[in-house]
Amino acid sequence: MSYWLYYWPSIPGRGEFVRLALEDAGAPYVDVGRDQGATAVAQIMRNGEHFAPPILADESESVSHVAHILAWVSRPLELAPVDARDFRRMHQMQLTVTDFVAEIHDTHHPLGPSLYYDEQKEVAARRSAVFISDRLPLFLDYFERVLTDNPDSGGWAIGHRCTTLDLSLFHVMRGLRYAFPNALAELETPALDDLTRRIARRRRIADYLDSERCIDFNEDGVFRRYPELDRPDR
Repeated sequence: MSYWLYYWPSIPGRGEFVRLALEDAGAPYVDVGRDQGATAVAQIMRNGEHFAPPILADESESVSHVAHILAWVSRPLELAPVDARDFRRMHQMQLTVTDFVAEIHDTHHPLGPSLYYDEQKEVAARRSAVFISDRLPLFLDYFERVLTDNPDSGGWAIGHRCTTLDLSLFHVMRGLRYAFPNALAELETPALDDLTRRIARRRRIADYLDSERCIDFNEDGVFRRYPELDRPDR
């Protein structure tokens, strides 16, 4: 089965969660935004079915929202736990990742995406300080427990094999290392660090990260490096 991914062509953003699943599974797909430009991404939203990308389509339907997309494709891509209860738990935790990513985004755009970062720098600094001291360790501690509470799994978050949730945590940790390297260095996340290293070594993921298909983090996406929002350098 072939897929068409609709997402903006110049940022990894939320589309990267979907790209990683497709790449890890070796699934054939067209990255429409990169192939045809942002106009093609905007076009699919004009029919009223989807509010915003990422949107993933196959020959029969199209689906939007990261957690919804990953729940849809995780089984055919063999990136879902076998047990039905574990599948529901995976989706539940993927929704928590969605909450986490929204809070990360709001560190640099606390007043919303309609304003430029320079128009909300003061409140962004306040928001980031609270995020770093409170919300960041809260979310990371939760996902550390998720991994350590599954001790016989081989280091996966749910079940006994890599799932879309593991790939999403990999992307979040890479993004946080880009956006908040100083703050992250102050926190102990051994299970998440191990997961990140192991996924980076997976053959298809390693090939993808080393390819032109992989877009570098930049200051237009969800994860942005503004040093003034991070902990000061030691």
